[in-house]
Amino acid sequence: MGSRKVTSSEPLDWQGRHVTVAGLGVSGIPAAKVLHARGANVTVVNDGDDARAREQAAELEALGITVRLGDGATLPEGTELVVTAPGWKPDKPLFAAAREAGLEIWGDVELAWRLRGPDAAPWLAITGTNGKTTTTQMLASILKAAGLRTAAVGNIGVSLLDAVLGDEQYDVLAVELSSYQLHWAPSLRAHSAAVLNLAPDHLDWHGSMEAYAADKGRVYEGNRVACVYNVADKATEDLVRAADVEEGCRAVGFTLGTPGPSQLGVVEGILVDRAFVEDRHKNAQELAEISDVNPPAPHNIANALAAAALARAFGVPARAVRDGLRDFTPDAHRIAHVADVDAVAYVDDSKATNTHAAEASLAAYESIVWIAGGLAKGATFDELVAKSAKRLRGVVLIGQDRALIREALARHAPEVPVVDLDRTDTGAMLAAVQEASRLAVAGDTVLLAPACASMDMFANYNKRGDAFAEAVRELGS
Repeated sequence: MGSRKVTSSEPLDWQGRHVTVAGLGVSGIPAAKVLHARGANVTVVNDGDDARAREQAAELEALGITVRLGDGATLPEGTELVVTAPGWKPDKPLFAAAREAGLEIWGDVELAWRLRGPDAAPWLAITGTNGKTTTTQMLASILKAAGLRTAAVGNIGVSLLDAVLGDEQYDVLAVELSSYQLHWAPSLRAHSAAVLNLAPDHLDWHGSMEAYAADKGRVYEGNRVACVYNVADKATEDLVRAADVEEGCRAVGFTLGTPGPSQLGVVEGILVDRAFVEDRHKNAQELAEISDVNPPAPHNIANALAAAALARAFGVPARAVRDGLRDFTPDAHRIAHVADVDAVAYVDDSKATNTHAAEASLAAYESIVWIAGGLAKGATFDELVAKSAKRLRGVVLIGQDRALIREALARHAPEVPVVDLDRTDTGAMLAAVQEASRLAVAGDTVLLAPACASMDMFANYNKRGDAFAEAVRELGS
C-alpha cells in the first residue's frame, strides 16, 4: 500500500452553476432536487420518454428544473458538471462530450461525499461481487449493538444523499457500494473499507475483468484505518497492495481458517480477532461463535468476519460483535429456509443471480436437488458445475438460458439426473418444485440458487423466491 495525506474537499458554491443530471430514477431525481435547492441551474437528460418518465419530468419541471426526455446523448450547452445515475455506462456519448470539454463526471455517491458537512459521520464501505448487502446489514447491526447511531446506506436502497443531508445525526455509516457507484466516485475516502470477493460480473458495463476489479479497488483509496480483504481471494489482497492510503492504514485479512497476525478467522467454531488486539502475534480476541451467525453457511461466516473487521477497525468492543450478529436477521431470498417437507429441506436463495453466489450457496449443503436457470447474462457454468457436482442429487432447470447449464452438467456431472422444464412462464416454478421433490430423498436440500437473473420469467429475484416459497407451501399442504 502507498500512503499520502488526504484532505477534505472544499465546500462548493452551487449558486448559478450549470449542472447536467444524467438519468431519472432513484438517484437522478434526488440529485436534481438537492442541486436545484442549492441554487444550481439543473438540466436532467434521460434516454427514455415513456409515461413514467413524463410523470417524473413533470414533477421536476414544477420545481423549475429543465428536463430533456429521449435525448440522453447530447451534452446541454453551458454544462459545468455532470452528475450521473450509477448505471449509465462510461462509453455513452454524453460522457465522451463531457470529457472532451474537460468536465468532471460524478455519481450519486460522489455528490453525497462532496455535500457532507465538516462534522459528517465517517463511512465504513463494503463492496464485492457477492455478499455486500448482507455484510453491510451485519455491520450496521454490530455498530448498533455498540450503542452507535448508524444506518445501512448506499446501494442497499437507502439514499446516501438522504443520510448525509437529513436531520438524523449519525456516528458512523455502513455503506454498500457497487462497482458502478465506485466508478463515478473519484474523491471518496472511507474510514475503512472491505472488498469481499471478486468474480466476473457486469463485464458488459466495465469492458473487462481488469476494469471491473479496478473500480472495486477504488473503495480502498485514501482509507485511514483498515483495508479489509479476503485471504481466500488473492485478487482482493492485490487491490489492497495497489491502493494509495493514509499513513498508518493497515491491511487486515479475514479467513475461514485459523487467522494469522492482522487477520480475523475461525478457531474451533469461534470467530476470533488477531488484528485489533495488543500483541497480535501472541494474542487473539474471541468475538462470537459460528452459531451466532444466521445462517451459519461458510460464505455467510466470511461475511460476518468482514463486518466484524470493519467494526473492530472503528473501535467496537468484542461483545458488540457477538450481540450484533445475534440480532441480525437476513433479508428474504438469501439462503432462507422455507420449510421441511417429508424430511427434505427447501431453501430459497433466489438472490443467487450469478455463478459466484450460486457456488457459495451450493457449498453450504451436502446433498442437493438444485433448481437453476434464468438469464445467464453472458455467464458460463462449467466451473460452477465441476466444483459442485459431488453435492448434486439431481437438477431441475427452468428459464431462457437453461441449456447452458444443461450442457455444463453433461460435461462435468453426466451421472446426475436432470429435469429440463421447457418453460419460462411463472407457473413453471410449481412444476420445478414438484419435480425436485420427486428427485429428493430424506436428508436432502432442495435449493433454489438459479445462478441467473430472473427477468425472463419474473419481475425480479424477490418474485421468483416468492413463487418458490408458494410452491413449497402447496407441496406441503
